Amino acid sequence: MGKRFDDLSNNNTENFNEKTDVNSSASESSRPKEAYFEKKDDKGRIVLTEEMAPEVLGFAFSEKKKYMILTVIAILQISMNFNTSVYPNAVGAISEEWGVSAQAARVGQMGFLVLYAFGCELWAPWSEEYGRWPILQLSLFFVNIWSLMQALSPNYATMMVGRFLAGLSSAGGSVTLGLVADLWDADTQQYGVAYIVWSSVSGTTVGPIVGGFMESFAPWRWIFWVQLIFGGFTMALHFLIVPETRSTILLDREAKRRRKQAVKDGKPEPNIWGPNEVKESRISVKEIIVTFYRPFELFVREPIVLFCSMLSGFSDMLIFIFLESYGPVFGQWGFAAWATGLGFVPVWIGYFIGWASFIPFIRKDMAQRKIDRFSVPPERRLYWLLWTAPLEAIGLFGFAWTSLGPDYNVHWIAPMIFAAMIGIANYCIYMATIDYMVAAYGPYASSATGGNGFARDFLAGISAMFSTPFYNHFDTYTLEYPSTILACIATCLIAPIFLLYFKGPTVRQRSRFAQSLNDEFESTKVRAQVREEKARGEAEHFEHA
Repeated sequence: MGKRFDDLSNNNTENFNEKTDVNSSASESSRPKEAYFEKKDDKGRIVLTEEMAPEVLGFAFSEKKKYMILTVIAILQISMNFNTSVYPNAVGAISEEWGVSAQAARVGQMGFLVLYAFGCELWAPWSEEYGRWPILQLSLFFVNIWSLMQALSPNYATMMVGRFLAGLSSAGGSVTLGLVADLWDADTQQYGVAYIVWSSVSGTTVGPIVGGFMESFAPWRWIFWVQLIFGGFTMALHFLIVPETRSTILLDREAKRRRKQAVKDGKPEPNIWGPNEVKESRISVKEIIVTFYRPFELFVREPIVLFCSMLSGFSDMLIFIFLESYGPVFGQWGFAAWATGLGFVPVWIGYFIGWASFIPFIRKDMAQRKIDRFSVPPERRLYWLLWTAPLEAIGLFGFAWTSLGPDYNVHWIAPMIFAAMIGIANYCIYMATIDYMVAAYGPYASSATGGNGFARDFLAGISAMFSTPFYNHFDTYTLEYPSTILACIATCLIAPIFLLYFKGPTVRQRSRFAQSLNDEFESTKVRAQVREEKARGEAEHFEHA
């Protein structure tokens, strides 16, 4: 969730000399003062740090400005996930237009999501080096170009190429969650993370709601024209409202401003440089490979990342399976495409409920951390999930056996109620697992959450190919048995959450990645103590004077 976390544990990137000057006394006050925690590179250049210029960072923005930025980013996230979930409404028309099977038409859905999973990880390191703003603008530009290509596609092959490239061009959660880390530190960013998580899951429901109306009342190509219009609006909004937030970029700008201002005032140019200005190369091939590889390493080697990602990925996969099951389920009550799309409104309401339900727990934890930031263990962030994660299995069992239809005197509102329960669980699972991994992995939080996001998008993409055959496989209870099987799988995947809540500290002690957070905490404690001692010494000096 930002390379500024990674820098804490990376001893090989720069040869910095950190000066703390803890034991300075009043008699030494005549010496030239050095910036606190001043850093110099091997050429003697002073490197501007977050401690030296906190006023220029995203942390210093007002809360109003932060949430204005975050609202635009939420719209951006919705637009990208809208592109993933509106496509199924065009499958029938694409199949008829170019004489391909419906299963072949669904390849566009699978390809977009699978490449979206890889695209998020590919865009992330570039946003750390060159800033969030240009990378998100570039991503939106390419996505819009490929949306235009899809809208004008003359044949099936062009459509598939456009879908694949659009997925690869989408810079999703890895960049947007990194932007949250630019605005708040790890102890205060839960509200921001909750907002972005809501926007991410909301995009998957806005797609079928809007897509149902377009399928019913507009030519099928309008599905792609609307993607382009939405993407163009989002790109313009981001261009006009959102400033750069990446700390290293802001420090580079401040260092240049200070040098320029000194020359303008007729003073010698200060020996102050930005973090990227002292680098010999901005980003190396090795760094790209390590950044891209590490999420998969954590996914395979870390039980916390594996179980959290599998649960989160399976939960997201359900939503895309719903895109296929909703048609036959609500078709029993004679729902048209637009009415079936409205059936996702309860899921969306479930997302709002899940979001609101986290607020009391976030408030309580933040109040406790203000007293002692080290008194709240990462496992505390899983507490509410212990109560909400079972709603996924309950909702699936309920959805399965209320899908019998009007022949069994079942009202259509019944499966929608259970779908809302699944929506609550889906939001809470994504939010809690992301939040927990941020707290548990510290410097490696970006890689840990990257594995989570990858699992969600990849499994959702795979589901596009098996969901319809899965629901057509059984001769009897065609709609009930598949959802029941999914409910049984959900029950199995929920169990590790209870294990992590009660045994999480033991699991983290065996992880070299999670253990790095303890080192960071120790370093933070030492720095806080040094600051307090220095401030106390200066106060005594002023009092004596």
